[in-house]
Amino acid sequence: MFVTRPKNDIVEIFGHAPNDTSLECRSLWSAGVCPFTALQCSKTNHDKSVIYGTCSVTTAFGDCIVCPNRLYANSFNVLRNVAKDAFNEALPFYTYQEYMKHKADRGACVVALGMHSGHEVKLGQSCSMDWVLAGVESSRLFAYAGIEVQSIDITNNYRDNWYAYKNIKEGAAIPRSEHGMNWANVHKRLIPQIFRKSLIYSRSQYVRTGLYFIVPEIVYRKFEGILGLDMPRVSKKAPDVITVHTYALGEQVSEGCIRDIVPIRKERFKRKDFSDRFLSGPNLPSPLDLDAAVIKALGFTDE
Repeated sequence: MFVTRPKNDIVEIFGHAPNDTSLECRSLWSAGVCPFTALQCSKTNHDKSVIYGTCSVTTAFGDCIVCPNRLYANSFNVLRNVAKDAFNEALPFYTYQEYMKHKADRGACVVALGMHSGHEVKLGQSCSMDWVLAGVESSRLFAYAGIEVQSIDITNNYRDNWYAYKNIKEGAAIPRSEHGMNWANVHKRLIPQIFRKSLIYSRSQYVRTGLYFIVPEIVYRKFEGILGLDMPRVSKKAPDVITVHTYALGEQVSEGCIRDIVPIRKERFKRKDFSDRFLSGPNLPSPLDLDAAVIKALGFTDE
């Protein structure tokens, strides 16, 4: 449907353009179902009375995915790509539900364990692994690889923008979204989480390929801004290696269709290089900057 869309905008709702009024799209709005997991969407308001279904939004750097479930398009193809890299490409890939149907075959295969496939692997109360790809043969574990999947959170809200699309009318002008991007979370939460989980995986006798990190390309650029573009890369897999797979939204599509998820790049680096750059990276503020900021906060004059 034609409407005048603002510059600051929601890009996808339930996997479709927000002004898509096709039956395929609006049936997902009505059911509140994520098209990528076939489960109820987790993007809700605080009391869960409204299911927003927001997958991606505009940013100053392009359209960016804000829900990790959006990365699971095409039957978790991003996980299949990791399985091909971490294990023999010829090994069958199964979700946990599929594996239970094939368990009697006893041949070697890769089994995905995560929130949408069996359940997440949890370590105590404070740590859960997004995905574990387990190499299994004859009902025995022979290896596994860990995967962390991240997008980015927003700040403020897109409420008026969203409701305008929900009650869309031909020719209407859609109000701008008030969302911003919580880039500070890259420093505060995402990087420490990647480092911590990589360290845990590297100490396992079953892990040979380290941790895989699946992330939107735009978000990973923020990592590079902190760690530096010249961080040393490696070519070989190892327990102490982090492998990054970045993705972006594909080209625009017609009503009733969903944009592809496009792989952008694959990079590997040592966990130690990652942590060293985070602690003493090129963009780390100097102690003089800290001194000046404290003096300014007090309202004093720097003498």
